[in-house]
Amino acid sequence: MKILGFTAIGGTIGLTATPGWAAAGDGFGHMMWDGGFGMWGGLMMVIFWALVIGLILLAVRGFSNRSDTGTGQTAIDILRDRYARGEIDEDEFERRRAKLEARKQ
Repeated sequence: MKILGFTAIGGTIGLTATPGWAAAGDGFGHMMWDGGFGMWGGLMMVIFWALVIGLILLAVRGFSNRSDTGTGQTAIDILRDRYARGEIDEDEFERRRAKLEARKQ
């Protein structure tokens, strides 16, 4: 004996045939037999959401992986450039250079 039931999957409503023993109220008719997808539908949903979350994480990581300096200069190079442009005097240059070299050791 078959009992007809309605199933909603993916936004469409379909008419499915369900074995009578599965729809008799023993608890199995809702997921395992009604609609035909059962565990595969649940697995596909998990895979879908994992892909969506993974793509979002890759996008966020790609946009936030920008470097502010961009030139690859070291601290001593920046100090020399500032001295060459006249932003700092010789005493300031020597004092800061000595601090930078002390940190290396």
